[in-house]
Amino acid sequence: MPGPLGSDQVRRVTDAALDLRGADAVEVLLFHEWGGLTRFANSAIHQSTSREDTGLRIRVVSEGRIGVAATNVFSPEGARTAAASALEMAQVVGPDPMFPGLAPKADVEDKDDYDEATASVTPAERAQGVAELIGQVGTGFRAAGAFETMALEVAVANSLGQFCYAPYTQASVTSVVSGGDGGAGTAEVIAQRVSEVDPEAIGRRAATKARDSQTPRDLPPGLYEVVLEPLAVSTLVGFLGWLGFGGRALAEGRSALSGKEGERVCAGSVSISDDALSKGSFGLPFDFEGSPKRRVPLIEHGVFVGGVHDRRSAKQAGGGTTTTGHALPPPNPEGPFPLSPTFEPGEASLDELIAGTRRGLLVSRFHYTNVVHPIETVVTGMTRDGTWLIEDGEVAAPVKNLRFTQSILGALSDVRGIGRDAEPASEFFFSVSRVPAIAVGSFNFSSASDH
Repeated sequence: MPGPLGSDQVRRVTDAALDLRGADAVEVLLFHEWGGLTRFANSAIHQSTSREDTGLRIRVVSEGRIGVAATNVFSPEGARTAAASALEMAQVVGPDPMFPGLAPKADVEDKDDYDEATASVTPAERAQGVAELIGQVGTGFRAAGAFETMALEVAVANSLGQFCYAPYTQASVTSVVSGGDGGAGTAEVIAQRVSEVDPEAIGRRAATKARDSQTPRDLPPGLYEVVLEPLAVSTLVGFLGWLGFGGRALAEGRSALSGKEGERVCAGSVSISDDALSKGSFGLPFDFEGSPKRRVPLIEHGVFVGGVHDRRSAKQAGGGTTTTGHALPPPNPEGPFPLSPTFEPGEASLDELIAGTRRGLLVSRFHYTNVVHPIETVVTGMTRDGTWLIEDGEVAAPVKNLRFTQSILGALSDVRGIGRDAEPASEFFFSVSRVPAIAVGSFNFSSASDH
C-alpha cells in the first residue's frame, strides 16, 4: 500500500532540480497523492478504485523570463530533466515585468493534518461503510453516492532557501437517497480523519429527508424567505470567493468587490474569513509558492476588509500589500482564491431559524449553479434533494424544485439569522468551507424546475 515519501526523500529529489546551471532562480512544487474511491448507485457498489500519483512542477527564472515544466518521474534524474526543459522554455518567452520573485526563506507553522488510519483505508473498509449507509435506506428507497479517502504530500523548495513540507489526509462520504413518490434527500460529511466519518448517520439523515419529501407539491416562483442548510450556504460562499475575494481580480477591477474596501456589503451579522491554520480548518499551512499562510479577514460585520493574495497580485495591488499565502500552482492565469473560507457561526439552531420564518422555503442544497453576472454576484441554479415549504414557523410540506436567480451579496445583505453549527462543505474541488445554516429575508426563485 502506498505511503508518504517523507521530507528527506523529497529534499533529495528537489535538490537535483535546484542545482540547475544557467538559471537565475528555480522553484520545485511536489504533489504526491494516494487513496481510494468507492462509488455506489441503486444501493449497490458499482466502482471501487485506487490511485497513486506523484508529480513535480518546476518553475525556472532566467533574465526575467519564466518557464514551467512538469514531470511524473520522481527521481533526481527526472527532476533535472524537467528543470532543463523549464529553462529552455524560459529562454524563448518574453520577459514578465510583473514577476515578483520567488518566495524568500520563511518559517511555516506546523499543522498536524495527517492520519495514518485515513491514509491506509482499504477497499473492504470503505465497502463496509457503504453497507452501513445503505442499511439505513429502507424498503422502496435506493442510495447513491461515494466514499473517498485520500492522502496528500505537498512540498515547495526553491533556490532562495525556502523548503516547506506537509502531509494531509481527508475522508468524505456523500449520499443521495431517492424513491417513493418523488422524494429525495442528501447528506454528506468531510473530515480530516476517517474516524470522524459516520456512514450510518449519513445514510439515516439522507433517508429521513427522502421520506419527509414524498409527494412534493408545486409552488409558484417568486420572492421567498429561505432557510439555507450548510450545503446550500457553501455554494454561495464558494462562488463569492471566486467572484469577489481573488487578489488579482481585485487589483484589475474585475472583482465584484473592487474598490469597495471599507464599505458595508452584507448584513452586519455576516463575517467571513479565510483561515487554514485554525483548529478544524482544512488546508495546508503554506501556499504553492512556499509562502506561509495566515488568517485573512474578508468580511467583518458586513464590511469588506480585503481579499487574498499571492506574490504577483500583491505586487499588482501595491501600497505595501503582501502575499497572504494563497498562490495556486503555476502557471496560474487566474490569480489567488480563498481555499479555506469560514462563515462565522451565530447562535441559532436550525429549528429556531425555521421558527423565525413566516412563509418561505427550507433548502437542503443547490445544484448546477452557474454565474449570470459576475460583478453583481448573480448566480443561477436549482434546489435539489429536499426542499420544503415553511409556514408560520413550521415545515408544512415538501415542494418541487425551483430554479433561483439571485445576487449572493444581495442575499447576504438580508441575513436574518445564522446557525450556531458550522459544517465543512465543498462547492469547488480546491476548497473546503466551514459554514452554518442561515435565514435570508428574500431570495428570488425565477422559475419552476422540471423535476
